Amino acid sequence: MISSPMARTLRLCAVAGLAISGCWAGPALAAGAMATGGMTSQPIGHYDFCKSNPGECSIRPRSLAPARMTDALWRKLTSVTAKVNAAVKPLSDYDIYGKDEVWAYPDSGLGDCEDYVLEKRRDLYRMGMSLADLLMTVVRKPDGEGHAVLTVRTDKGDYVLDNLTDKVRSWDETGYRFLKRQAIDNTGRWVSIRDGQQVLVGAVQ
Repeated sequence: MISSPMARTLRLCAVAGLAISGCWAGPALAAGAMATGGMTSQPIGHYDFCKSNPGECSIRPRSLAPARMTDALWRKLTSVTAKVNAAVKPLSDYDIYGKDEVWAYPDSGLGDCEDYVLEKRRDLYRMGMSLADLLMTVVRKPDGEGHAVLTVRTDKGDYVLDNLTDKVRSWDETGYRFLKRQAIDNTGRWVSIRDGQQVLVGAVQ
């Protein structure tokens, strides 16, 4: 989990009551793709996830081109966001597992931000999207708390799927500071995002 114990509770409450009005509107014009830097440390939660799921962390997608944004893709992104946000009850890793930084699929119907990301990524991959376009991403919220979202790469820019809102937003409209995300060419590697601050979550080299 990417949070302090106190911030954890506040974030869990933030999901309740979020409306989905406007989520079927067309995509807002994105600022383009976020600029990434070189290889960086892997979040400790993802490192442990990869030890348990090695086959998911050694995939090298064949096509690295961004997905083509269409009305059908937009409906798919908004539908998956709303479905997963409604299906998973927000609960901290500590409350579920007795420890923090556990990244896992929310098959029990419980999870925190990283688990929502994993589920949305799995759903969209099963719908035919390339893993090069479905990237787990670590951000910092305006209040300084760490958070995880799913970045979707498209030819119209990068968009964010978030458990704190049912709206799919252009990455530059989230108010987040983007720190690092999965590399597009290897699901087990991570790259920095330029102009991001030093990440303050557990990571391994």
